Amino acid sequence: MQTRKLGYSELHLTTIGLGTWAMGGGDWKFGWGPQEDNASKNAIHTALDLGINWIDTAAIYGHGHAEEVVGRAIKGIRDEVIVATKCGRVWEGDSREIGKSLKAKSIRREVEASLKRLDIETIDLYQIHWPEPDEEIEEGWAAMAQLVKQGKVRYAGVSNFNLEQLKRAQAIHPIASLQPPYSMFRREIEEEIMSYCSTNQIGIIAYSPMQAGLLTGKFTRERAMALPDSDWRSRNPFFTEPQLSINLETIERLNQIAIEVNVSLSQLSLAWVLRNKEMTSAIVGARNPEQIQETAKAAELTLTRANIEAIENILDWRIKNI
Repeated sequence: MQTRKLGYSELHLTTIGLGTWAMGGGDWKFGWGPQEDNASKNAIHTALDLGINWIDTAAIYGHGHAEEVVGRAIKGIRDEVIVATKCGRVWEGDSREIGKSLKAKSIRREVEASLKRLDIETIDLYQIHWPEPDEEIEEGWAAMAQLVKQGKVRYAGVSNFNLEQLKRAQAIHPIASLQPPYSMFRREIEEEIMSYCSTNQIGIIAYSPMQAGLLTGKFTRERAMALPDSDWRSRNPFFTEPQLSINLETIERLNQIAIEVNVSLSQLSLAWVLRNKEMTSAIVGARNPEQIQETAKAAELTLTRANIEAIENILDWRIKNI
């Protein structure tokens, strides 16, 4: 599978990375509903067998559970996998409430807990999950720089930062990567952030490139209406009216292009994200082997100029009607 260099780092990531948000299970505020650990483990092993060389997780996914699942799955094959995880979202005991902290003391405590759950000695890419609280960004990023110096972390990155926040962090320590939301339905980073990252050798890793499953082409109105309360999407504007109807119509139009290209809409959506030279990789979530088997094929797909123009016309229609 093709790889791309992550910013200034020495990490070469496959253009598709495995995301583990849903592997945290459903028993927390932003869960995706019930998930069996064996299915998660099988999905991880399938991804690695397909040539995917990196896994993205976070401490908050299932309040540590996703990290534990990843740790068990890569035991004995650690050297074959690039491990990325995140900090900055915290919880106490069995509480479902999620706190926000970028205090140095909190980050030091978090990295030790993540290393233990993952059962590894060094985290390849450690990322600040959200730039919150904003006033703690400098303290948090300085703490991340210290973790790199101590060898607990190879490279430090950020997620969900805006341009001004990126500049504040970059002044303290080089940013290896930015992980923003980016998909056909979320294009904010194209305005300024993408060019800033390119200029400053900051790799970009897209999360939710299929808009939390919406751009798989397998989402129907009935399925959206039936999402359980334990699935965070049941409260998300993309999956509820008045936006849902427009999104489904957009997807129907996009699916016609996918049929013409002889690929699935998932593969088309990922290839569209990866068309950007600034994009190092796209994170694809999977709850079972079958899901990652399909989406991994997008790594080999290149869209023509005509394909991209046709997609842009459809996306313009969506914007005008939202």
